[in-house]
Amino acid sequence: MAANNTYSIVEYFGGDDGYRCGYCKNERGNFSHGMWSHTMTVQDYQDLIDRGWRRSGKYVYKPIMKKTCCPQYTIRCHATKFQPSKSHKKILKKMNKFISKGELLKGPGDEHVEPMDSVCEDAGPREPRLEITKSAITDIQKKVLECPAITEVERNEVDVAPTGSELPRKDPDSVADSRTATAPKPGKGSDPNRPPCRKAKDLRKERRNQKEQLKHSSVGVSSTLITSPPSHTLTNQPKTLEDFLTEICPDSSSHCLEFRRFLCDSPLEAEYSTDGPEMGYGSFHQQYWLDGQMVAVGVIDILPTCVSSVYLYYHPDFASLSLGSYSALREIAFTRQLQKQSPKLSHYYLGFYIYSCPKMRYKGQYRPSDLLCPETYAWVPIEQCLPHLENSRYARFNQNLDEGDAQVLKDVGRVLVLHRRTVMPYTVYSRKRKGSTDETEVQEYATLVGQNCAERILLYRA
Repeated sequence: MAANNTYSIVEYFGGDDGYRCGYCKNERGNFSHGMWSHTMTVQDYQDLIDRGWRRSGKYVYKPIMKKTCCPQYTIRCHATKFQPSKSHKKILKKMNKFISKGELLKGPGDEHVEPMDSVCEDAGPREPRLEITKSAITDIQKKVLECPAITEVERNEVDVAPTGSELPRKDPDSVADSRTATAPKPGKGSDPNRPPCRKAKDLRKERRNQKEQLKHSSVGVSSTLITSPPSHTLTNQPKTLEDFLTEICPDSSSHCLEFRRFLCDSPLEAEYSTDGPEMGYGSFHQQYWLDGQMVAVGVIDILPTCVSSVYLYYHPDFASLSLGSYSALREIAFTRQLQKQSPKLSHYYLGFYIYSCPKMRYKGQYRPSDLLCPETYAWVPIEQCLPHLENSRYARFNQNLDEGDAQVLKDVGRVLVLHRRTVMPYTVYSRKRKGSTDETEVQEYATLVGQNCAERILLYRA
């Protein structure tokens, strides 16, 4: 990966104010620390989510577990050991029946779809104070490479040189095509380079082959990357997902802006490795097509050791197919596929598990799975965690009281900061800014991200 020559740049916002909770609807009960990420390496984000952070667009936040009304515990599934439950098999059977017979039951929406994270919905990503262009980020990262080590900087008391300026599937007897693509830029109309529609005979043959793969898959569902796009939308068809989104989210509305910031914008830089997945690391959209129409999109991050699910949105006409759970099964299968290319990439992160919100407990059904201890940041099997959550909303899962945070902050002076386009350790910054009163804030930030990340990530200082 390129993690050794690119650097993350963030602005820390703290977490004193309470916001409306999207789960229990408490008007001021949601508390979290937050920071705006201008750019971030996949390794830094991997380390952050392993400390309880999660992104909403470019806004990265960490719930204040002992204070927030609905504690949110990071949950991961061991994708290579996953076995579908009875309810999962029922969902797959329902989907296969729809694919083979075209039967679509009309009913209430999918109760397993995670609601939009409350920090995005109500608190909202704060606006960054720093206006920084891509070229400026590149210049800063180049200059960091030329800088002496932090210990050398501290010894000589000089700072570094200033920088320069899902869903499935297919028609009446089909299997849905799913493909992974980079997060799209604003549309510019139809793509003239798309190949023409394939013959129906060839499509049916491909679908039969995919059905056979489904039968032999140990997960009960395949996740194959389809490089060729689906056929064009047929005439006289129901409204597409794009049509639906346009209706509820016109281009001129603030809702459309928030939609793009939450689901399209990402701070993650694309990275590639010889021993990594073929498409590289970063943020992606997995598109699900039906009869030539995109009916669902799963937003995922491919990181060094996991696939992290960000969100799923889909056409409401297909809500009865339990697309939230179905897409999770697809993404688990996709993770297993990537693990064959990159052995370290073996986990599937489902976001947050919220025991106090019954609607969110479904995430614990993807076994075997672990919850992240909010104090030691060690992974603990969910079976050992549930008894503690039955007694208290907040719980320390690691019962070894002698163990603590392995990345506990030891030296705030080594925190890397970006001040006036100059990169320096905090100890040099504090000398230059005599009388500076932000040490408490910098120490809080560094405690939350851990010593290693604090020494790698550039913290913006005004």
